[in-house]
Amino acid sequence: MIWQKFYAYGLSSYYVIINNHFMSFWGQLNFQEGVSVIIELLNYFHDFLIVVLILIITFVSYILAYVTFTPYTDKYTMDSHFLETVWTVIPMFILLIMAFPSLYLLYLIEDISKPSLTVKVVGHQWYWEYQYSNSWFNYTFDSYIVYENTELPLFYSLDVDNRLVLPTMSRILFLVTSADVIHSWTVPSLGIKVDAIPGRLNYLTTRTLYSGVYYGQCREICGSNHRFMPIVVEFVPMSSYLSYISTL
Repeated sequence: MIWQKFYAYGLSSYYVIINNHFMSFWGQLNFQEGVSVIIELLNYFHDFLIVVLILIITFVSYILAYVTFTPYTDKYTMDSHFLETVWTVIPMFILLIMAFPSLYLLYLIEDISKPSLTVKVVGHQWYWEYQYSNSWFNYTFDSYIVYENTELPLFYSLDVDNRLVLPTMSRILFLVTSADVIHSWTVPSLGIKVDAIPGRLNYLTTRTLYSGVYYGQCREICGSNHRFMPIVVEFVPMSSYLSYISTL
């Protein structure tokens, strides 16, 4: 199997992943650690929005409590056109502050210019098919869930027989489709969630700076064995990646 040949190079990153929380863990309150450029930016944007929302909720709650419990009223405040203008204009600026980084991230996610490597992902009932598709290298393989005991540690319902191995520091273009029903190719640590739809080719790019093994699953109910479609993506340095593909 592909991953058995790959591990002959000593490139396993299981324990690195666990120690750095690249997987979900018990009691986790926040998102998974992001390992791609996109997901890190999305996490920063999420944290920024949380701070803005906390400030808004705190201010509105204070004003509401003050108006509710104070025995005094000010007729000039109640009928102030200037105050109405202020509390209309300020929320508009707050929305603009939130909209600009959001639009920037949307355009960044949709940018597919100059990929270093193209991978076609095809969903089947109930396994994944991967196709390295480039002018200098073409290879196709299937990836099934694996349960049997091996010399390597396995994560229950998450490991596969053939991993998708990719190089770090490279722009990867994923072309995602399906051969039968709707699937969803999802790897949370990479910020990837793409619907695999029959007859349609969806796309997404990613780039990561970190070597490691990242796990995902199909996120679209696709039949009785929907839960048996794990995804394992392993990122390695370019030199190790070239050594790997030379064995295929």
